[in-house]
Amino acid sequence: MSAAATYARLAAGDAARRVAFSVAKRRAVLARLAEGIRAREAEIMAALAADLGKPEVEVRISEIIPVLSEIRHSARHLQRWARPRRVMPTLAMLGTRGTIRPEPKGTVLIIAPWNYPFCLALGPLVSALAAGNAAVIKPSELAPATSALIAALVKDTLPEDLVAVVEGGVETSTELLAQPFDHIFFTGSPAVGRVVMAAAAKTLASVTLELGGKSPVILGAGADVKKAARMLAWGKFQNAGQTCIAPDHVFVPRAMEPAFTAALRAEIARMYGADPLASPSYARLVGARHFARLKGMLDEALSKGATLVAGGAAQEAARYLAPTVLTGVPGETALMREEIFGPVLPVIAYDDLEAVLAQIEAGEKPLALYLFARDRAVIARITAATTSGALGINVTLAHFLHLNLPFGGIGTSGLGAAHGRWGFAAFSHAKPVLENRFAVLDPLMPPYTTFSARLAQALQKLVG
Repeated sequence: MSAAATYARLAAGDAARRVAFSVAKRRAVLARLAEGIRAREAEIMAALAADLGKPEVEVRISEIIPVLSEIRHSARHLQRWARPRRVMPTLAMLGTRGTIRPEPKGTVLIIAPWNYPFCLALGPLVSALAAGNAAVIKPSELAPATSALIAALVKDTLPEDLVAVVEGGVETSTELLAQPFDHIFFTGSPAVGRVVMAAAAKTLASVTLELGGKSPVILGAGADVKKAARMLAWGKFQNAGQTCIAPDHVFVPRAMEPAFTAALRAEIARMYGADPLASPSYARLVGARHFARLKGMLDEALSKGATLVAGGAAQEAARYLAPTVLTGVPGETALMREEIFGPVLPVIAYDDLEAVLAQIEAGEKPLALYLFARDRAVIARITAATTSGALGINVTLAHFLHLNLPFGGIGTSGLGAAHGRWGFAAFSHAKPVLENRFAVLDPLMPPYTTFSARLAQALQKLVG
């Protein structure tokens, strides 16, 4: 079935679904999805090993657990989220009753990326179903094993009039984006995000964009170097650095740079051994094109004077690039201009924290910013002086798993928020309902009289 026909089939049921898809039925569908995921655990592991060489532990903590947690959290809180909420009347609206009713937007599109192809397809689906929508999922063609797995899982687990998977490449995405979906949830690069937003504008669809950018790290003077190195090694090199919220580069006080790079080398060896190529804990790059891009960026930086502190080994056939750390990377190189999205970490020594903050604020707003510090004054200063999708203090990545926090970007790093209640809200229309009970409105209607003018004037004084 074509992408257009798939959309039309699901959209045809919107009116009936709005009435029939109760909270109880939504919970039942989510429970079936969770059961299907648990039953296919081995297949999920195999698919992600084939696509990205992901270790089993990484699959659990970054692909399966987030989706199951989202299901559990949504099912637990759904009754409260979906309940109409009374609001107090303002002075001008005395005598009315106001209610906000969350309603499903209708039929939605979820376009998933290749780097966390399972989690970032099914996580948004949980929110879409919790809000009462039908959904079309477009998995990434760059993770073909996981794409096929998602298609089979949805077909075997969820009602065909509720969720459909459309596989394919750019042409398929283009055809889907031409359909008048009620909401589009896209995860990917800022460049493609602009294409998605332009397509959504043609049908006036609302959008959630989870994009990316160069997420910086700042080490404050007095930071715990060993703990920072351990947290950064995990956050940067999980999934071979192919994480939208991975630390992109690190600003370190100049006096702390030798100790920090030494600690980072030690943590890489502890996590992945002397030869990460042989480590069962280290993932692989998605494909030859991405490998060539990263290798080119690394080679350019080294040719222009950067110093290799750790890693650097690469094997194209194995889609392998070692966890790599550089210092002295020139600012005009691609590593410093583009989102790296791979296991290469530039370390930048600084003398003046204010100059670092000015540099960060002069650039595009990142999806995440990470700060390692003990001094509360430094933490307060950096929190107030920077803008980012999220701020992690003495931690990396973990905010993605916190379902009571919104996850999303700002500016070029994204639009809108996801996870938990925020995901439910993204796929819902908050419909205001105003009921007139005994509001005094008649004297304010034409024909206007002297009394109307005096009443309007009195009301203006009352409210303002």
